[in-house]
Amino acid sequence: MLGELFKVDNFSAFVGTFAAFFTVLIAVYSFGFMRGQKGLARYYLYIALTLISSLGAIFANNLVVFVVFWGFLGFLLYLLIEFGNKERTSATARKSLIIVGGTDAFMLLGVALIWLINGSFQMDELAITLDNKFAILAYLLLAIGAFAKAGAMPFHTWIPDMAEDAPTPVTAFLPASLDKLLGIYFLGRISLDIFQMNDAMNMFLMGVGSFTIVAAVMMALVQHDLKRLLGYHAVSQVGYMVLGIGTGNPLGIAGGIFHMLNHAIYKSCLFLSGGAVEKKAGTTDLEKLGGLVKVMPITFITFLIGSLAISGVPPFNGFASKWMIYQGIIELGKNGGGWWIVWLMAAMFGSALTLASFMKLVHAIFLGQPSNERAIAGNKKQEVGITMLFPAVLLAVFCIIFGVFAYAVPLTMFIFPSLNEGVAFDGVWNSGIATTLILLAIVLGAIIYFLGRMAKTRRTESFVGGEFLEKNADMRLSGVEFYNTIQDVGILKFIYRLAGKKLFDIYEVGGKIASGFTATLRFLHNGVLPTYLVWCLLGMLAIFYVVFK
Repeated sequence: MLGELFKVDNFSAFVGTFAAFFTVLIAVYSFGFMRGQKGLARYYLYIALTLISSLGAIFANNLVVFVVFWGFLGFLLYLLIEFGNKERTSATARKSLIIVGGTDAFMLLGVALIWLINGSFQMDELAITLDNKFAILAYLLLAIGAFAKAGAMPFHTWIPDMAEDAPTPVTAFLPASLDKLLGIYFLGRISLDIFQMNDAMNMFLMGVGSFTIVAAVMMALVQHDLKRLLGYHAVSQVGYMVLGIGTGNPLGIAGGIFHMLNHAIYKSCLFLSGGAVEKKAGTTDLEKLGGLVKVMPITFITFLIGSLAISGVPPFNGFASKWMIYQGIIELGKNGGGWWIVWLMAAMFGSALTLASFMKLVHAIFLGQPSNERAIAGNKKQEVGITMLFPAVLLAVFCIIFGVFAYAVPLTMFIFPSLNEGVAFDGVWNSGIATTLILLAIVLGAIIYFLGRMAKTRRTESFVGGEFLEKNADMRLSGVEFYNTIQDVGILKFIYRLAGKKLFDIYEVGGKIASGFTATLRFLHNGVLPTYLVWCLLGMLAIFYVVFK
């Protein structure tokens, strides 16, 4: 009986292993970050229950069992967000529960349709062809649940809000790592095993992925809060995973699954490093940060490595998985059709904008002049404790290992065994050679730098228009305003204005529709007898018209 409800295969074992790995890291980090807060016993209990529920969903072989564990995760998400201490925390927790929980209802309907189509809830017995409207509807309903959990558009808006308002360890644990693993795992499971995909559905996935990449990174460019900016990037990176799975070929799918793992690594590294900044500086407002490289050098290094990884800069892990996705998209062009160019442009454009936004972020936090409001006194190093440093440093090391030794370690050990088909590589990328050349360039640059220091030079103040920054604080360039001018460019000005009014927020729009509906009912049911009689008369006329037409 237990064997029918749960099943372990290469894919589930790989995802389950890393779910446990990230849980342990977040628990260790929380020892330092959450110290002194109330209700820590409940907090660690919820962390443990989240892992148990995640493993239950990952290893479930029965769709009903899967939905039960999946639904419990939404409730635990709500409880963990509530540990935030900001004014909006309760509202954010409620929003997250409604979006994630609401899509669970769609998943239940999809499971019911699968029963009607196939007469079974056992995942390993299903191989549904998308050749009728009920099968297509069932796939879309299940995909909606996966999109909401992973954070693909348009079910993404809970992630930036949660990133800003929830405790940093919770954000690193759920939308940054665990929810990405679960959401993309389930999308992969239904797309590779439960349903037999066709070109139209693959096109749908690639469209959703490409739109998510570009739209979310455009929003990230103009954010002024560290954690909210990272939240939008957590959404944007989901697009690469969906795009990779949507290619429908082994190389693209492997790239999408690999990117799922890489994202969990580098985005957790970024959030944990950002949490260290928040702990020491007391803020995540970019305007109030700056110059922290002098006092938090280790955190700077881990954040920089994570930034380069998410931007797809070689030889880090983010480049390796993005390269595979690019190759998977190019593979589509060999079969005819021109849409592959659109998907490739969206993926590469998203990477360029990601690098641009992290240039802004690194400058605003660590480089430049420190803020007078929040500057950490003196130049003495003030790193966080070992329990907060160790997880970020370990993840930064993984960003390097999973990039330099991508084929030998993560692909051979985890990704390829999870897929039933072999994967053939095209292109000329060789991580070993590229890494060697990069290291040689760094060494050559260091030699040139030290040779320059040996020469006799004249030292003088930096020229910034004739003023000294120490005497003119208003001349400080924080990096916060980088790219703000794009909000005034053509159609983008209109789109950003709509985004500011939350017209792309499915939660806010749904709330306004519900409020309008209830207001209409309130107007109709006003307790005035003549009004009720008029509505009864109109109803009777409508019935007579239908009956005697």
